[in-house]
This record gives sequence, C-alpha cells and structure tokens, in this order.
Amino acid sequence: MSAVAVWAIVLASLGCVLFRPWGMREWIPAMAGAVLLMLCGALSPGAALGAVGQGGDVYLFLIGMMLLAELAASQGVFAWAAGLVARAANGSAPRLFVLIYAMAVLVTVFLSNDATAVVFTPAVATMVATVRAENRLPFLLICAFVANAASFVLPISNPANLVVFAAAMPDLRHWLAAFGLAAVAAIGVTFLLLWLTQRRGLRQSLAVPAAVEPLSPGGRLTLAGLGGVAVLLLAASGLGWRLGPPTFCGGLGTAALVAVITRAPVWRLAREISWGVLPLVAGLFVMVGALDRLGLAAQLGDWLRAAPGGAFWTVGLGLAGLSNLVNNLPAGLLAGHALGHAGQGVTGAALIGVDLGPNLSITGSLATLLWLNALRRNGLSVSAWRFLRLGAVVMPPALLAALAALRLAG
Repeated sequence: MSAVAVWAIVLASLGCVLFRPWGMREWIPAMAGAVLLMLCGALSPGAALGAVGQGGDVYLFLIGMMLLAELAASQGVFAWAAGLVARAANGSAPRLFVLIYAMAVLVTVFLSNDATAVVFTPAVATMVATVRAENRLPFLLICAFVANAASFVLPISNPANLVVFAAAMPDLRHWLAAFGLAAVAAIGVTFLLLWLTQRRGLRQSLAVPAAVEPLSPGGRLTLAGLGGVAVLLLAASGLGWRLGPPTFCGGLGTAALVAVITRAPVWRLAREISWGVLPLVAGLFVMVGALDRLGLAAQLGDWLRAAPGGAFWTVGLGLAGLSNLVNNLPAGLLAGHALGHAGQGVTGAALIGVDLGPNLSITGSLATLLWLNALRRNGLSVSAWRFLRLGAVVMPPALLAALAALRLAG
C-alpha cells in the first residue's frame, strides 16, 4: 500500500474523530480507519493485533479509573466533595475557580491526567450545578487544560510519560530536578491565561449551599479506595512497575468491596462505563503502527540528527504539533522509538511536547477526549473549533515557558 494512501486513511479517520460528522462517536472512525488499513494491506492482521497489544497497559489503567469514577458518582462522593468546595467558595466565582484549579492539579499529579478527565470532571459538573452557576464552562475547562499542563510533575501523572521514557526512565529525584521548574511554569502560565480568557464568566454570583451531609459507608470506602490507588500508583512508579495492572486491580477491588457493603452488584457499574474509549485507543495504536511501518520513526530520528543545534526546540515543538494530529499516546510511542538513543534533554523536550502540546486541540490527548465525553454525559458540549481558538491562546505560551524552564534546569 502506498505511503500516500496510508496517510490519507489516517488523516481522514483523525478528521472524523475531530469533527464527528453526523454526530458519530469518536471510536467509530478510529476503528474504521484501523480496519481499512488492515484490509488494504498496510498492516497484516498479526501486526495490527500487535499494535493493539501495545496499548494493554493503557486499557487496564482506563478501566480501573472509569470504575472508580462511576463508583464515586454512585456513592455520592462527587456530591459530597462538590458541597465542601462550594461552601468554601462562599458564593465567589473567582475563589471557586482557584479552588477547582488547585484540586485539578492535585488529582492530575497523584492520579494521572486521565483521572482528572474521568473522575474529577463529573465532580466539577456536580459542583457548578450545586452553586447554580449560569456559566459552567469556565470551571469545567480547568479540567481539560490542567489534565495536560500538570501531567509531567511525576512519572505517574500521564501514561504517555512511560511510553516516551521507555528506554531509560529517570528515578523520582532526577525526574523532579529535571521537570519540576518546567511543570511549575506550565501550570502557572496555563492558570494565568485561562483566568484572563474566562474572566467574564467569573463575574457571576453563585449560591452558597446548605450544610453538606456526611458520606455513607460506601462513599467513605470509595474515597479510601481513591486514596489507596494514588498511593499504589506512586509506589508502582518508584518501583518501575507498569501502571495499568495496579490501577485495574485497585478499581476492581474497591468496586467489589463497596458491592459487598451496599449489596449492589458490580455489573451495574459496568453498564455506565464509556467502553468506546478502549476501541478509540486501539484504533489510534493501529494507525501509528501503519505509519511506523512506513519508516516514520526512522525518519524522525534522521530529522533529529540533521538538526543537532536546534534539536531541543525542534523536537519539543514538533511533537506538540504531531500530538494534535495523531493524539499524544501514539505520538509518544513514535517518539520513544525515534529518540531511543537521544540525550535526556532532547527526550525531556519530547515529553513536554507530548504532554503539554495537546492543549491546542480537542483530539490532542486521550484525557481531553475523556473530558469531552464526561461533558456530554452532563448535558454540555464544546465544539472542536471553540476549543481550538482557546487552545491557540493558552497552549503556545505555556509550552514555550515549560521548554525554556527545562532548558534552564539543564
């Protein structure tokens, strides 16, 4: 199959994921593109299955997080947390904005950016409904942008981190020394620009909710499960384990314990999970596998060696753009192959491009797609064009600031 045909199928599929013609779900064009590539001979069935298998850790991670999210919603954890934060805001929209931003950073850092999209976004939706906000979007946008901006504070903050640094993951001390300043820059600049672009929406007055009822036994156990998974993921990161299995086991174990206490069957939660996320990820991995067979990883490596003086900035900015074309997980996988023997500085620039660059478009990262799905389930939606206009203001300054801080940290 010709390279032009492969690129045409990949770009057409990604375009349909982005613009959702006829209102189709994102996973449909992703899987259609993957199947078409296989039928046309770009990948053999075995190679396609191998590409799908590369996302195994991501699938387990997502299932565990989605289980925890549905469990938290059903046991009233979201409503409880929303009430506490809403009361702390005391009717002030700017104060609520700051509180939600701080919480989103903590969730992203310790539970990953996908958890911010899957677990925290429904909590914020409940929160803004509790305070009867007329304009809910400024608060919900926080979840999408922080999910990427704070996703390289720790190795566990984004599954893409493990993909990019597959060849040589730094230990936690060296990670913080390298990325600490860059993460502060990304989080700070993103906050400033989100505040400036959403300031009109923060002029509204909010209701102050009544006293918050305490959590039920099932809710307390669910909250403990979320905290336990955070600790488990930190331990797994420190030991160099994959994140998928402990997240899956933590989510399933918590769901089983809550089911025993509340006498509610676990399979009721399964009906509420957005399973379409899994074939979406699988389709993306198949498409990047087809591009990899064209020698794209090798071409990226040659491109890097051809511009040694500007490799740091070229890789960081280039992968930020590529992540918005093919999604950051496949872009990270491609970067991991291409930069296997590059220096840590260049690989660090690649990681920031893969993690922060997706704040430009709605299809840039899996976390943003999960966030969009969470919005739809709460009766809201953001068009690809509207997100792109905001991302074009917020992402480039944050990316440049983060790369400059990484360069300064050496």
